[in-house]
Amino acid sequence: MKRRIIDLSMTVGPDMQTFPRVARPIIAQVESHSEFADNIGALKYGVDWLTAHCVIVQGDHIGTHMDTLRHMRDDAPGAEGIPLDYCFGDGVRLDFRHKEPGSIISAEDIEKAEKDMEYQIKERDIVLIWTGAGEFNQEDRYQKDFCGMSAEATIYLIEKGVKVMGCDAPTFDPPVWSMFEKQKFWEAHRVMLTHEYYHLENMQNFEQLPGATGFLLSVLPVKWEKSTGAAVRAVAIVESNHQ
Repeated sequence: MKRRIIDLSMTVGPDMQTFPRVARPIIAQVESHSEFADNIGALKYGVDWLTAHCVIVQGDHIGTHMDTLRHMRDDAPGAEGIPLDYCFGDGVRLDFRHKEPGSIISAEDIEKAEKDMEYQIKERDIVLIWTGAGEFNQEDRYQKDFCGMSAEATIYLIEKGVKVMGCDAPTFDPPVWSMFEKQKFWEAHRVMLTHEYYHLENMQNFEQLPGATGFLLSVLPVKWEKSTGAAVRAVAIVESNHQ
């Protein structure tokens, strides 16, 4: 059995694209390798090069991350409350790259995607919403040129038993300009007020997946207590019998 790992996560750095009003991360090395050796006291024993470490300051919605229920509910747990059983399972990629930027994915769109790929989404599948934005996530248009989920489409997946969904865009909803134009504000996010589900944002490399199905997903969040989101190193696992 041959196994291939596909990285579905953004690189986190000070020049990355972030959602409006979310500060970019700061990554700074505290001491040089030689300074640490001196400051820890090893230099006087002839050891002049030791370990270095960094300080990282970032929000909980930076890069590839999973939104927690606390993102919408002030009485809900943070990432420590996300069941890990939800975060590893069969992956399904739904292709909505054909939809216009700013448009909204309906429940009917999900049903049509299932029919087109001749697959019925099942309980605990991890569903990926492919908008195409992940292919230009280092450009300014990443903030505006993508479609997004509706509340109805999100609930449709939840009622099929889906607990975790993800997208290759900076928000699970349509872009901000579209929400204001349509006067529909974060409706997919607001589903969290009445339903338990978790979504990932800022994923990428969906085009590298072998198809709409046929891969496993691991999307384990960092165990941040009372956080509204948590960083995830999202990967797809593809296994085949070819040597």
